[in-house]
Amino acid sequence: MHKILIATDSFDQVNGVSTTYRNILKYSRKKTYVIHPGLFKWKTVPIYPEVQICKEPLRAYKKIKEINPTHIHIGTEGPIGLSARVYCKLNKVPYTTGYHTKFPEYLWKLAHIPLIITYSYLKVFHNDSKAILVPSKSCKEELNKKGFNHVFVWTRGVSKNLISKKSYPKSKTPKIIYVGRVSKEKNLEVLCELQDKFEITIVGEGPLLNKLKLKFPKVNFLGYRFGSALADTYKSHDVFCFPSKTDTFGIVMIEALANGLPIAAYNVTGPKDIVEEGKTGYLGNNLEDNIRKCLKLNRKSIASNINRQWSWSKCIKILHSHLLN
Repeated sequence: MHKILIATDSFDQVNGVSTTYRNILKYSRKKTYVIHPGLFKWKTVPIYPEVQICKEPLRAYKKIKEINPTHIHIGTEGPIGLSARVYCKLNKVPYTTGYHTKFPEYLWKLAHIPLIITYSYLKVFHNDSKAILVPSKSCKEELNKKGFNHVFVWTRGVSKNLISKKSYPKSKTPKIIYVGRVSKEKNLEVLCELQDKFEITIVGEGPLLNKLKLKFPKVNFLGYRFGSALADTYKSHDVFCFPSKTDTFGIVMIEALANGLPIAAYNVTGPKDIVEEGKTGYLGNNLEDNIRKCLKLNRKSIASNINRQWSWSKCIKILHSHLLN
């Protein structure tokens, strides 16, 4: 019988990686275990305080040995991921890896660590796995160009509790929402600068929150929202704006689409894999123009199409097809 282990350095946080693995655990019908930093002693790092860094990789290795999995999916490239990779190599356990985040670009933006160093490490980390699973076609193409092997697209889903059943009247001033980490790499100042033209709401927290609050007093900063409260917050707005240029996907975008919100974003990896230009949103260099064009789109049509396209069962099926076959 298959005994699957997911090894991830992100599980307790509010981000796309944690959302993915929590939902796989929730909906998988196969025996699945997870190890993550919250099970051990951990610390944070100043440049990315939300991240948990496991301080006991040897204990993590021993925990994997106790579980004795037949197959391992390594979700991240930190200490937990490294412990799992060493275990797989020493014990000849088949494994896949997940590539979720453009950490080389993040680390360059946050700490000026050269891209060549981080990408060289990632290639060594990933290239011996059965499959490198990435969330989008354009991400796959980028990694192929950089010399990564056997890269496959791995879809995502939207939980039912994140789809609101409420209806809201159209507002006089267009209401624009962003959901996600409030940090430098998310490029949020470009959105906040439109505070005099739209009613802007930011859902989430992060190291840039206090600075943005002081600089943009007209923007509504709501902190974290979860479950039905988050779904209702999506639904009560007119357009979802995703100004980031460094994401590999953006689960929040498909959550917004499932609530009928069109997407205004740049034409970069993530948005261009999700948005159907002129149907579910607009992409381009001018966010204000994209938002104004989005206001003319049919919300009911957006919601009905997107709910058929993304599911956690499909996500799990793809994972199992690469990991177990």
